[in-house]
Amino acid sequence: MDQATGRWLGAAALAALLLACGPDAEHRPALGADPDGHSAPTADTIARHAAASAALERETEAQDFHDARRGRIASDPEVQIDDATGRRIWDTAAYGFVAGDAPASVHPSLWRQAQLNGLHGLFEVADGIYQVRGYDLANLTLIRGETGWIAVDPLTARETAAAALALARRHLGQDPIVAIVFTHSHIDHFGGVEALLPDGPAQRAAVRVIAPRGFLDEATSENVLAGLAMGRRASFMYGMRLARSERGHVDTGLGKEPARGTVGIIAPTEWIDRTPQDLVIDGVRFVFQYAPESEAPAELTFYLPDARAFCGAELVSHTLHNLYTLRGAKVRDALRWSGYIDEAIQLFGDADVVFSSHHWPVWENERVLAHLKQQRDTYKYIHDQTLRMANAGQTPREIAEQLELPASLRHGFANRDYYGTVRHNAKAVYQWYFGWYDANPAQLDPLPPEQAASRYVAAMGGADAVMTQARESFERGEYRWTATLLDHLVFAEPELPEARSLLAQTYDQLGYRAEAGPWRDVYLSGAYELRHGPPEASPVRLATAMDLLRATPIERFFDAMAARLVGPKADGKHVTLNFVFTDLDETHVLELENAVLHHRRRAADPDADATLRLTREFLLRLVTGEAGLREMIFSDELDVDGSRLALLSFFSLLERSDGRFPIVTP
Repeated sequence: MDQATGRWLGAAALAALLLACGPDAEHRPALGADPDGHSAPTADTIARHAAASAALERETEAQDFHDARRGRIASDPEVQIDDATGRRIWDTAAYGFVAGDAPASVHPSLWRQAQLNGLHGLFEVADGIYQVRGYDLANLTLIRGETGWIAVDPLTARETAAAALALARRHLGQDPIVAIVFTHSHIDHFGGVEALLPDGPAQRAAVRVIAPRGFLDEATSENVLAGLAMGRRASFMYGMRLARSERGHVDTGLGKEPARGTVGIIAPTEWIDRTPQDLVIDGVRFVFQYAPESEAPAELTFYLPDARAFCGAELVSHTLHNLYTLRGAKVRDALRWSGYIDEAIQLFGDADVVFSSHHWPVWENERVLAHLKQQRDTYKYIHDQTLRMANAGQTPREIAEQLELPASLRHGFANRDYYGTVRHNAKAVYQWYFGWYDANPAQLDPLPPEQAASRYVAAMGGADAVMTQARESFERGEYRWTATLLDHLVFAEPELPEARSLLAQTYDQLGYRAEAGPWRDVYLSGAYELRHGPPEASPVRLATAMDLLRATPIERFFDAMAARLVGPKADGKHVTLNFVFTDLDETHVLELENAVLHHRRRAADPDADATLRLTREFLLRLVTGEAGLREMIFSDELDVDGSRLALLSFFSLLERSDGRFPIVTP
């Protein structure tokens, strides 16, 4: 067995790190012809955008652009950052095409957001508070203390965080980082921490690290079990394979894109677990708000009373956020999210500025309160109205089709559909309360896609008849219906080139029309793969995440292993294995029974089929694919007592998926 087949748990273990170490597709700015083959916008799409542009002109004002530029101290013309191998992981030059009026292939409102997100550099937020924006998906915030800097959310990757800190130090001085605050457990808010830490062990140990209770477990374990599927889906959500171009990826709505460098983590020294919680950090007074199970499972916000500045973390942004993220994740609680914002208004209502982990700040108390109330009420309106309609018997699709924000919320830019959308957030609220089943018996046990597709196509008169209807609906600009027709046809006859081609063109138009960056990327990624096929390489680069892997509890790797057990192959088998980690003084006993794999940390089972003695580092070599299954069994770094044959037989029961499965075809 080679190394690829020997990755018996690694690719699944942290595929969520796609945000930091995604596919190797280069950023390919395209000024002119589209390199991916995306079709031109149709007359119907052009007309739609003209109408949207006219509406935007009636609503638009210059305040966002003024705020996004306010306080800028310095900015490099282009920010191009490479990792140690020379691989480019961040490139603002790739977005040089986002200038002037919106092209016909981009929704004018998304184009406006992309221009705002393109304003990068070092900014002063308030006296003693600075942000570096546009060096990653998130912002690095620096707060001046008595002896050094308090850093908030050190970005996704070591390389981008180092570049952001270097910019700040060129203009603000060389004072050390004395404390770090992680606002929440998503990787773009902690992955670059190594760049901010001093080299010496004693100096590192002196840095205070503050995080919400549960941060370390959530940060190292989020998405472990569903990692491969989540990583594959994230490649669609963030347009990882798309050119950076007018017909490709333009913006995520939350920022330009996730960085793709080296990620790490450090254990917090102090926890935030209540509201309000007062701390003095290097002479600066903080009042923390504990906000778990909101935008992230572990999250906090904080208030700086002396500066009258509120950090909203990711509870508030200049976009409607996701109650359900399209890469796939547990649904978020809209009511709790709204409640935390309301709590912040009650506690910190005298704030003169609100700054967040993404986007630009809002100044002046009246505008700050209006911004917070708008965000608060947007999530609660979606929550309340979805429940109202559900209690009247409407289904998720029916609710999503009808639900619209009231005029007082609909015309604000800070809660438009740039990242999350009203439509898919309404479905998320429904799912939170009712799950996937809409109570219609026909939806209880429907046919799977390929079987249903074949029968739909046959019932409609065959492939030629479906193609005729699809062409007609495409010409009418009915792209959602065209996509429905052709999706059935492609799943029924996946090799039919006419169907694939027209479906790709249809996805192009749906992508061009989308105001949401992720919706655009999802549609255009679907079009890309209909033309070019699924990726040839795995969407996961775990070797760049060794520091994070080292912080991941051993139990999570065994959870991932259990989720890869092929149940039908394991039926009737009973295996017990001891894993003894010699460097950790830990023993974990694995037991396969009833086609289910259990693991427990306890004393070794004397009757086990085999006992493996290994180090955590050797396990990590297996996780990252540096060691294959054959090397695992026969390596000098692994001591095996018992049956090696039983060991090989056991590992043969684990599925070796690599995350390259098709999405838009069977």
